[in-house]
Amino acid sequence: MKQTEQCGADSPLLRCDLHTHSVFSDGTYTPGELIAEAKRLGLIIALTDHNTAAGLPAFMEAAREMGVTAVPGVEFSTEYNGKELHLLGLFILPEHYAAVERMVKEQHVLKEISNMELVERLNQAGYLIDYAKVKRRNPNGNANRAHVAAELLEQGYVTSVREAFDTVLRDDGGFYVPPSRLQLLEVIGELRRIGALPVLAHPLQELTEEELRELLPKAIAAGLAGMETMHASYTPETICLAENIAAEFGLLASGGSDFHGSVKPDTALGTGKGWLSIPESVYTSLLNAWKT
Repeated sequence: MKQTEQCGADSPLLRCDLHTHSVFSDGTYTPGELIAEAKRLGLIIALTDHNTAAGLPAFMEAAREMGVTAVPGVEFSTEYNGKELHLLGLFILPEHYAAVERMVKEQHVLKEISNMELVERLNQAGYLIDYAKVKRRNPNGNANRAHVAAELLEQGYVTSVREAFDTVLRDDGGFYVPPSRLQLLEVIGELRRIGALPVLAHPLQELTEEELRELLPKAIAAGLAGMETMHASYTPETICLAENIAAEFGLLASGGSDFHGSVKPDTALGTGKGWLSIPESVYTSLLNAWKT
């Protein structure tokens, strides 16, 4: 599948991937491995682990050592009108890593309770997994459903992580009850306060076009700077729609593969499902906006 000539057709030598995950959330690559792969592929890369900045020091140090242009970021799990929406904070400076951790501290507590209740329900239903082992899958101990899915796979209860999410771990499956989340508009404002750039992640995954159009004026008033118009889950038609909406509302375009490593083997760094192509100009526009 190729992108249409009208949308995302730029073909420069240097490209970027501004949405990836490491072992510090639910990915399988270390921050250093992500940088090494980005160097091999010739990519500008952002690390955007879920609700933590813990991997950013190692990520940025590896980038300096290997000469890779890297963007420190975080993907926040937020809520708006009862829906889970993800928000990227890009260009987070080291002096604000602690502020990010303070923002998500309560979220981690609520997530831990949700995880423990999930594992207890699974155990009661005959899926015998050890939560202590699940937590050891993450170097900072912050587990999520992806780590539970990996344990279910290792124990032979499912044949893939995707199967786990489609069956016992699905949102309406009875075993998983999501925790309370941060409020989207509040997180946008807090990111602006610490000088980061707020970018809505893959909004057309969770929202209809009408819902997105209803949200954007409020999000922009709160400080939203951009939205992902290119994502591994998007079709060329979705990319065109997202680009048109971003342009209409005066938002910057961003994009990324949402790379997780071996837990999502069909999504490659830089190219997503094999056809994603995000030009360097996307990174440059975001960088310039952050600097001003």
